[in-house]
Amino acid sequence: MAASSCFPLAARCSLLLTAALVLALSLGAHGHAGADAGAGLSSSFYDDSCPGAGDIVRRVIQKARIADARIPASLIRLHFHDCFVQGCDGSLLLDNDLPAIMTEKEVPANDRSARGFKVVDNIKRVLEKACPGIVSCADILALASEISVELAGGPRWSVLLGRRDGTTTNIESANNLPSPFDSLEMLQEKFKNLGLDDTDLVALQGAHTFGRAQCQFTQRNCSAGQDEETLVNLDTVTPDVFDNKYYGNLLRGRAPLPSDQVMLSDPVAAATTARIVRRFSESQKDFFKNFAASMIKMGNISPLTGRAGEIRNNCRRVNRKPY
Repeated sequence: MAASSCFPLAARCSLLLTAALVLALSLGAHGHAGADAGAGLSSSFYDDSCPGAGDIVRRVIQKARIADARIPASLIRLHFHDCFVQGCDGSLLLDNDLPAIMTEKEVPANDRSARGFKVVDNIKRVLEKACPGIVSCADILALASEISVELAGGPRWSVLLGRRDGTTTNIESANNLPSPFDSLEMLQEKFKNLGLDDTDLVALQGAHTFGRAQCQFTQRNCSAGQDEETLVNLDTVTPDVFDNKYYGNLLRGRAPLPSDQVMLSDPVAAATTARIVRRFSESQKDFFKNFAASMIKMGNISPLTGRAGEIRNNCRRVNRKPY
């Protein structure tokens, strides 16, 4: 809810000054997603202050994925789980610093499953050498997501930048992240609360076309004798490639995560998400186009811009604390 208020101005203040004040307050507001939620963001934000930012992020990810093929999927998941909790402000990256900061990393949706934090640390370290105090951790997650998808064979899009980092976490909101066991109606409600519709839901769930999940979160659960953290390919056909095979798996009832399969099997799916699943299964081009659009839309959820927040020197700590 982007609510901005303006104290009464003295009569001598001009209409021009009044308009400027309202604009400044509006740009600094920290609201929910909406048509103007990303108004303070720009694809050219670092063109002058850190023109090599994207290339630095790309080099670090390319190196990391050689050692760990899961890294691209892990990085995009960090961006999702960050944006879904009080907006795209890098709050997920903060470590415990009690009593002021309680980390979101330990809520059920992230504990022992959210990963890639060291890669983010490496990206930040290189960026701080090249452009000290310029690139936010929240923007690192946005850039890393696009580059990760692109490197895995997925679509490219122009990443809007200019987010600043938050200085708080939100455990209550983090405890309400989308779950692998949510019903379709619950998923729709959680997405709608952030300004995301059914097309966004089906498109963004398509990120499960690459990466792994622990078997404890799958429909068939773990096989006899399997540790609950045993990894299962989310896409059994092309597990490390970003393509539309995921939707074909859904149509054949082979989606490992229950929260994916409900987009076809849930009673309300026929009138809402099922047709979108079929559309994306028939056209990778259509899926790619909508995925890119939905990523931009998700990245516009409640960004901190202007003088709000800060640019963290260390993604794990707010700047007022030693590290």
